[in-house]
Amino acid sequence: MDQRRLYRTIESFASQSFKTEKELLKHVMNEIVRNENIRLKGGRLWQYEPATESYRLIHQIGEIEKLEPGYRISVARYPLFLQLIEHRTIIATETDKYLRGKGIIKYSATGIGEKIRYRDTYVFQYVMAFNSDYLDQNLLLDLNIISLAVSTLLRNKRIQQKADLLAQDIDKAREIQESILPEPYIRFYYYDVYGLSRPDRIVGGDFFDYIFGDDAKDRLSVVVGDAASKGFQAAAQALYVVGALRMGIAHQTKTAALMSGINKIVNRSFTEEQFVSLFYAELTDGQKGLMLYSNAGHNSPIVYHVSDDKIELLEPTGQILGPFQNARYRVESTMLKKGDVVVLYTDGITEARRIDGTVYGEQRLIERVKQLAPKSAQDICETLMSDVEAFSDGAEYSDDKTIVVIKRTK
Repeated sequence: MDQRRLYRTIESFASQSFKTEKELLKHVMNEIVRNENIRLKGGRLWQYEPATESYRLIHQIGEIEKLEPGYRISVARYPLFLQLIEHRTIIATETDKYLRGKGIIKYSATGIGEKIRYRDTYVFQYVMAFNSDYLDQNLLLDLNIISLAVSTLLRNKRIQQKADLLAQDIDKAREIQESILPEPYIRFYYYDVYGLSRPDRIVGGDFFDYIFGDDAKDRLSVVVGDAASKGFQAAAQALYVVGALRMGIAHQTKTAALMSGINKIVNRSFTEEQFVSLFYAELTDGQKGLMLYSNAGHNSPIVYHVSDDKIELLEPTGQILGPFQNARYRVESTMLKKGDVVVLYTDGITEARRIDGTVYGEQRLIERVKQLAPKSAQDICETLMSDVEAFSDGAEYSDDKTIVVIKRTK
């Protein structure tokens, strides 16, 4: 048979799914033997077992004398298995007494699958041995193609299994991400709050949260953070920090002590390059509009005071969380009046780039906040996110992007 056609024929044998490699190999061997164009009478499938340094018979089919199920052949007394590593396929005279007694005088064998360590050399994971009335050079060439095609099927199955496991891990990571992020909108007394987070990958290190104390509904904590890691690791780190925040706030820990405690936890739990930047804001039910905040090395949130058209930047009040065990964190405050807008964000917003390298930048963000200030918190947040994504569309560099908008409405 034409070699390329033979290869495609073998590929077609594995069109259905199989739970295990053995099921796949048995099915393929059955189809090979039954195929009229391949000219094989029967076949046996052997699997190498490192514990016994031998090959065990795991399947046999066709017009052949059946062997004892599970029959083993030691590699040490059967040099054929070592020769397959060099030649892949061999036609030889049978030397095993039991097999000769079964009428096997000449045989063909081909190595399949991965190469497994055997003492100071290697052997194939599987061996397919075939019976044919035409043990010649043409059969040798056909068996080489069979070996290549079946080994490729095994490799593809393993790749698919790894991909399936990766997909499961991604689903778990996505669950982690979803467990961190709250519903985007919350209404709290005089304030509307709306947040969005878009990971650069399927999951990312950005996070935000709205947290009440266990018994106190007159105080809302709004946090935005950015874990320096990427992907699943960053999502796990973010979950860790959010959990610590929720626990501390539930116990009504004072803000400075809360930030210091989380810093120590991150320091003990992660390497110094796995730091976290965090902005913490606390809103109360007071009519004066007091907002307390602490900024652990995070981007400076933008406060737009509508009445006097002034911009206030909430600068860091302490270092990033993690690398500096004894870092201290101050608590500062600002006053919010009706119509004022606070925009918390991560660096994926201001560092978003066009294809030509131009960055979105803090000043561009400030101008857009001013323009959008009359709108609702949701409209401001969604419009800013859309602007940034359109600005950086097609650019090679990208990062997680998070925006939380707080607007005083009364």
